[in-house]
Amino acid sequence: MRVLLVEDDDRLAGALTTALARHGHEVERARLAVDALRLAGGVDFVLLDLGLPDMDGLEALRRVRRVSVVPIIVVTARTGERDVLRGLRSGADDYLVKPFRTAELMARMEAVARRGTRPLPVRDQVVAVGDVRIDLETRRVTVAGRPVPLTRREFDVLALLAREPGVVRSREEILDAVWGDPLLAASRSLDVHVAGLRAKTSRPGLVETLRGTGYRLGRLAAPGPGPDPGDGGPEGSGAP
Repeated sequence: MRVLLVEDDDRLAGALTTALARHGHEVERARLAVDALRLAGGVDFVLLDLGLPDMDGLEALRRVRRVSVVPIIVVTARTGERDVLRGLRSGADDYLVKPFRTAELMARMEAVARRGTRPLPVRDQVVAVGDVRIDLETRRVTVAGRPVPLTRREFDVLALLAREPGVVRSREEILDAVWGDPLLAASRSLDVHVAGLRAKTSRPGLVETLRGTGYRLGRLAAPGPGPDPGDGGPEGSGAP
């Protein structure tokens, strides 16, 4: 496989490059996140350190995931539970803490490769579900052609589900991505925002709840009556 090694430590990068080459892999190394973003689309696998000099590795991971399904294993010294959760929720296929044995890395790479690729993220800026239109670029939502004002977080929750329709997002994943804290799982805030989405769009099936699992974008069939244009709510999608 063609492996992109994103690591700014020369000594570790050299050792990993030698080990990977010994197992038949072709290695390309990047020291900076900006180079990783440029090269990730042309490789078969990515090994990503989080402590990069120009950008936090988690942000680089999220940016890659917006456009690519390339397998990614985070290879880092960060050992905290929250760091692991953030890495996996941001799109990593696995999380390996330094120091580690080469044999373990190879085994994990093989396991990730066997799983196959994840669903490709939506590339179109407008996602249609029944008569609901979600414009990811302009942050606008319409139902039957009528604009539906949403709060910033309501839209962020909906956009997260819309980027990969059919993929179930756990409560912790949504809380991490939208609120920035996966440990708020006991909070009712997410339930309130989901209820707000259903009420404002008048489409209860727009966000589907899978008990004990999470949420996903629903599949709306025949459109019902649109929302009352006089009941758009007090906030726009850009409101806090």
